[in-house]
Amino acid sequence: MASIKQNPGSTVVVHSILAFFAVLALSPIAIIIINSLKSRAAIFASPLALPTPETLDLSGYASVLVESNFVAYFSNSMLITLSALAGTILFGAMAAFAISEYKFRFNTTIGLFFTLGLMIPIRLGTVGILNMMVAADLVNTRTSLILVYIAQSLPVAIFVLSEFMRTLSADLKNAGRVDGLSEYAIFFSLVVPLLRPSMVSVAVFTMIPIWNDLWFPLILAPSEATKTVTLGAQVFLGQYVTNWNAVLAALSLSILPILALYLVFSKGLIKGITSGAVK
Repeated sequence: MASIKQNPGSTVVVHSILAFFAVLALSPIAIIIINSLKSRAAIFASPLALPTPETLDLSGYASVLVESNFVAYFSNSMLITLSALAGTILFGAMAAFAISEYKFRFNTTIGLFFTLGLMIPIRLGTVGILNMMVAADLVNTRTSLILVYIAQSLPVAIFVLSEFMRTLSADLKNAGRVDGLSEYAIFFSLVVPLLRPSMVSVAVFTMIPIWNDLWFPLILAPSEATKTVTLGAQVFLGQYVTNWNAVLAALSLSILPILALYLVFSKGLIKGITSGAVK
């Protein structure tokens, strides 16, 4: 089989474009972190300059960690995000297994119904969701946010996981049935281990919107005990005076966990995206 030779010129162009978009995406994060380390006057005087010994100011981090309930906000965001991801992956994988494995009436219709969730924003149903949470007495609870985020993320999870499940060998599953394994045993012991790369892809794509969301925490869980990091940062935004040091410090601290998780899962993300590209 002849080897495929790459054009050096095209490689340089492609890498240059990728580097440009990487800088474009990372620049706002870098600006936020840099300015969180500077005094208020230096932020407005030279927002793109690096902090110097004269402009270095950590009062924003002191305000966030000492004068606010940031640790509680952070814990709420972590609990809600991780719980929503676990529910999304579990229920999404089970639904995708049923849709891709079994042939039944309205199979295609149900798949299209879930796909509609990719095109219809869940925020259009905010009034109905709020009414349901009030009726269930779940307002100002973390459970309300977890349920909403699972519902929000399921269409993506089902769409991605069902496509991966269709590429799995049917002989492996049939061999498990011949050996007397139940459908649950086949799913959890044979299918789930093979879906780990795609599950990582689903987790990465869904955790960022959940972590950064401001809409539903503001509507469903605005109390002090259930505030998330994104909503907690609003504490430092005033009508007349805004503590920009604290706002930028809060945003910097809220960025780091997601950035760390993305770096941890990046290898699995790339593997999950490319696993079906080459047969």
